[in-house]
Amino acid sequence: MPVPSDHSGSAHSGSAAHSPGEVLALISSGAVTTRADIARITGLARSTVSQRVDALIAHGLVDESAPAPGDSTGGRPPRRLQLRTAGHLVAGVDLGASHCAVALTDIAGAMLATHKEPLSIADGPESVLRRVERALQALLKETGRDPRTLRSIGVGVPGPVEFSTGRPIDPPIMPGWHQYPIPDFFASRFGVRALVDNDVNVMALAEQRRAFPDTRYLLYIKVGTGIGCGIVADGRLHRGAQGSAGDIGHIQVGDQTEPCRCGNTGCLEAVAGGAALAAKLAGLGLDAASGSDVVRLVTSGNRDAVRMVREAGRAVGEVLAGLVNFFNPDTVVLGGALAAVHDQLLAGVREAVYRRSHPLATRVLRIEPSRTGENAAVIGAGILAAEQAMSPSQVDRRLARAMA
Repeated sequence: MPVPSDHSGSAHSGSAAHSPGEVLALISSGAVTTRADIARITGLARSTVSQRVDALIAHGLVDESAPAPGDSTGGRPPRRLQLRTAGHLVAGVDLGASHCAVALTDIAGAMLATHKEPLSIADGPESVLRRVERALQALLKETGRDPRTLRSIGVGVPGPVEFSTGRPIDPPIMPGWHQYPIPDFFASRFGVRALVDNDVNVMALAEQRRAFPDTRYLLYIKVGTGIGCGIVADGRLHRGAQGSAGDIGHIQVGDQTEPCRCGNTGCLEAVAGGAALAAKLAGLGLDAASGSDVVRLVTSGNRDAVRMVREAGRAVGEVLAGLVNFFNPDTVVLGGALAAVHDQLLAGVREAVYRRSHPLATRVLRIEPSRTGENAAVIGAGILAAEQAMSPSQVDRRLARAMA
């Protein structure tokens, strides 16, 4: 798994990579595979490269193996460097309105074990997080892994988050969670740092890293009970000044007047969200109480449901057209519960976007359904944890503590 540098420069640029953490970033990204590669790219002296690499090997972060047969082109073949994944685990946690999913992975992203169960986020933080704790402990036991090998935990939640503190801020469907210190809960039980983010942000991260790695500018639109947008700009998540970037569910759609839970009217969520569509279908006498019921009716061929989902797609597309003109992404991904009927949803979205966006903004634009599907949030939370645990600054701090 490539590990983005967490400083202003880049370990891949012409500036020297001075620290072991920056050298590890080069190795984990695949930019280098030998000590000679490191010296050539960074400009470091061979003796300094050896010090860096030897420290990483000694602390179990890098393996140096004998060259494969046929690698030699004459002379003594170099030994190959690679990230050591054994003994370094991270956990991804996806908390939804009515479910939780926990995944245990190694730092390269290989899935070791997963657990899913229904729950209500409205039960409050203590009850919900204790269930997550039990699930993670069970996964560690199931895989025979020492809890001390856990390096970081990533958590996605269905509400606004102040990313710098990991605390939810006035989350509308999470009663009792406002300002709750989620990172402290995990730190006190597992002794590692936990990073908490809005679920649509970690979904966007999963999609960009796993499905569209060559995409630098991506929008991930989650159309579920509510509607949100995750933003990847120049390969990095963009959260805004306080962590609330991407809250498109409360942008007004045309002259719509449907009341929204936020207190305003005509919001995209109130017009095209899964809960809104279910309420409209229920008003027609159909059995619908949630977005999943809308999906069921569409897949069974109900004409009213098909029509409403396509109209919802147009409403999403109307808002998205403004985002495309403003942000100029090269990829837009639709995920969430209603993306399960993406043929109808995408048709409406594409119709509105290509009609209302500037031709230059749509010249190379692709609008596609999610490729990570229902696992997007738990995968993205794991990636968030792994990138934090293996960031150059974090690795350097860990080595400094070990050598103190």
